[in-house]
Amino acid sequence: MPDEWRFGHVGEADFEPLLALRIEVMREHLERVFRYEPSRARRIFRGHFDEPGMRLILLRGERAGCVGFRTSDSEIKIDSFYLERRLHNTGLGTKILKVLLDEADATGLPVRLEVLTGSKADRFYLRHGFVKLKEDEIEGHYEKPPPSPRA
Repeated sequence: MPDEWRFGHVGEADFEPLLALRIEVMREHLERVFRYEPSRARRIFRGHFDEPGMRLILLRGERAGCVGFRTSDSEIKIDSFYLERRLHNTGLGTKILKVLLDEADATGLPVRLEVLTGSKADRFYLRHGFVKLKEDEIEGHYEKPPPSPRA
């Protein structure tokens, strides 16, 4: 199943379903750090959704999630990486992340992201070469350095 995926372009019709997905997968974690508020979730996701670099994740042609892949002159930021709960622990997230990291490695830029403190995503990103730069009671900041140039 996880091999039948691809990226697509997000459109305004994707906003509400992806916001609902974000709330479904994040609510428990946001409540744990006292950061869950529906209007705040909408405002933050709207900002991420409207930024260049948001990608739709399609599984067998159907919307299954999204991820933000934002390239600047000095870094690549990954945010809003959400998959339907039924797809968690299927290997799909790993396959998607590997494609993103290969794309990032080709740029020679570091990849940075934030993860809520105490989230299972912590182990996921550490397994894939990220290092935790700092952490507070709300979130951890991670970086995957660019690959070393080959001599």
